Formats: sequence, C-alpha cells, structure tokens
Amino acid sequence: MTRPRAALTCCVLALVAVGCGIRPTGVTDGGTAPSGISKGMRIYFASDSGLRGVARPGTKIHDLLGAYKLLLAGPTEEERADGLANLLTDAGPMSVTSHHGDVTIDAPRYVADPQNQSTGQLVCTFARAEVLLHGTRPDKVQVTIVGEQGMRAGPYQCQQFLTR
Repeated sequence: MTRPRAALTCCVLALVAVGCGIRPTGVTDGGTAPSGISKGMRIYFASDSGLRGVARPGTKIHDLLGAYKLLLAGPTEEERADGLANLLTDAGPMSVTSHHGDVTIDAPRYVADPQNQSTGQLVCTFARAEVLLHGTRPDKVQVTIVGEQGMRAGPYQCQQFLTR
C-alpha cells in the first residue's frame, strides 16, 4: 500500500469513527451506585412495604440459633424510626438444623404462614445465617418450619418473601 493510499484510508476511518451518529450529551445522573449483597450478618424486619434486611456489621454468629437471638433483639431505635418492626415474639423452645443448605426450624409453638412477614423474617434471617456459617449459595438455601402439632411449612426461599 502506498503512503498516500494509507493516509487516505486512515482519514476515512477517522471520519467514520467520528461521525458514527452518537451525539454528545451533558452530564447525566446514573442514580445510586449498586450496593450488592453485604458481607456480614443481615437480620430481616417487617415494614409497610415488605421485608427489609438490615446489616449487622461486625456481628459474628457461631450457630444458627445465634441469628435467632439477633432477630429477637429487634430493630434498633433508628430502624424503628425508619418504620421497621419485629413481628416475632419469642416462639418458645426452638431448634435449628441444616444439611447442605436445607435448614429446618423446629418451633412447636410457631404457626408458619407464607403470607405473614414474620415467617419471612425467620426464613430470610436463617437463610442468611446458613450462607455465612456454611458457605451455601443464597439461591440454594431452603428453609422448612416445623410448627404447631408437627405441621410442616415450606421449604421456602428468602426471595419468595422479598418480591411482594
């Protein structure tokens, strides 16, 4: 290729690139930055708009019942002022087991209702604890509640309670 032809080719390519039809725009706001999934423990509380997870940074749990104790402690004063509430009362004696992402809550005094945010609080809080304690992928955790008179409810996944 001769020098003049190479120069002409470069000029044509430059003109095509510059005139590709994209007009300049002013500065646009892209909204808030994506936050992703927090790394620490999350506790789920009820609100008028559905369940909301709140981070408990620096909080370590050593077993699944540790998550339940955090949940029973309820929202902070600031979280309550923001409209969050704990719909759970102490469900009495409870045991929780997990095996490869299948979490079973044995709470003889609890009546599970998939339409109730308190059930979602249990499911989502224990699901998050399972992820932290055993490294299970969040989409693989299933929670079953064995309540009054041995009635089984579930298995549930947290996202069932977050998409209402």
